Amino acid sequence: MWSLSRLAIFGLSILSVSATILQNGQPRITNFPNTRIDPSSYSFNTYPRNASEISYKGRWDSKYVSWWSAPGIKFGYTGQTVAVTFGNWTSDGVLVGYRISGLDWIFTNVTASGTHLFVSPETQGSDLTAPISPSTFELRVTNWACGIQIESVHVAKGEELIKIPDYGRRIEVIGDSLASGMYTSYEGLSSWAYGLGAGLGNTEYSITAYPGICAADQDCWGNPRGQVHQWFYTSDTSYRASVMYGDNPEPWDFSKRPAADIVIINIGTNDQNSHNNVSTTTYIDALTKIIQGVHGKWPKAQVVVMSLWLGFYQSGNTYLPNAPQGFVNEIYQMYKWFNSDGYLRNPIVYDGVTKKTSNTGKRTKPFVHYFNTTGIMQHNDIGPQWHPTDVGAIKVASHLQQFIRMTFRWEFYATGPEVFHETEYWNDEPGY
Repeated sequence: MWSLSRLAIFGLSILSVSATILQNGQPRITNFPNTRIDPSSYSFNTYPRNASEISYKGRWDSKYVSWWSAPGIKFGYTGQTVAVTFGNWTSDGVLVGYRISGLDWIFTNVTASGTHLFVSPETQGSDLTAPISPSTFELRVTNWACGIQIESVHVAKGEELIKIPDYGRRIEVIGDSLASGMYTSYEGLSSWAYGLGAGLGNTEYSITAYPGICAADQDCWGNPRGQVHQWFYTSDTSYRASVMYGDNPEPWDFSKRPAADIVIINIGTNDQNSHNNVSTTTYIDALTKIIQGVHGKWPKAQVVVMSLWLGFYQSGNTYLPNAPQGFVNEIYQMYKWFNSDGYLRNPIVYDGVTKKTSNTGKRTKPFVHYFNTTGIMQHNDIGPQWHPTDVGAIKVASHLQQFIRMTFRWEFYATGPEVFHETEYWNDEPGY
């Protein structure tokens, strides 16, 4: 897996990389298959990237380039062969996860302008055609700073792609490095945001999160814009986005996807950091506008604002949270304001492209909820780089799932297939 340099963390470069997962400082043994092929050696039925049978998950631009955390594609297919040709805007060597139907994730590094064979008759499980029928193929980008460009999709000669209908409910997560999966084993596919969306089951999810970004619209750790601006655009704040689009990114066409039913917002740790010099007033104003922006684009969406966690410190013979420094009272008061009669009788909405606010002119029911993260993680759920461990991410996702179940009456439909990869460890020695 491509582990990004500290330059990438601050949005300055993604050129210094190493093909290693460091697990507690030690290289993890991996066995990613080499899937690149010479397509001239195969007889394919080829579909263009704009084929209606291909469903794009997350945010993709007009060039079919992916952005933000854990974007992907999904489709059904006949036969036992699936290959994808990637465009030249693919981050060379980016790690992707892919799976057949409800089987486990498989990981491989893919190349710019290369064709990769993901499913063949030799692939374990490719001959299993039930109970999920037709067989489905799903691919997700794991590396938060990297992306892929789809050029075409191939199946065996005489076989076909089949469009798989979207699930009937949708979640959007807006955040920073904590949501994007920074420092978890498989980054985007080990993040709590992914675990929430996939763990609910039968749910479409999109993770609009990028490390280092602030809510406030200013430079933070090399990110030139904040989420109060960038959420309204297709691309993230990465170096590759600046290479492709400079200061003129494509606005996100919200009509391309059905509205989210629930929007989870977890952002503010970078605003809180004194390095970025964001005032409390500026942060709350930006967070308020993000929520107003969501309501403007998706008036029926329910918004869940999470309290921040900032790690722990040792105090004498115990550990205490740094959370009291994380705008605790200010976030809660903002949540109360959104639920006040003064706001609900004529809600204010915001457009991050025009930078204008307006009133809807009609009363709405309460739609903003508060999720208190206190007590979910302990000091050993935060890694040395101040981000959740894999276990910490699982705990956050699990608690959020229960919150959503109790608050919105959403049932769980993920009842067997793997969500998080390589988290299965146990003890077989009862006598130690």
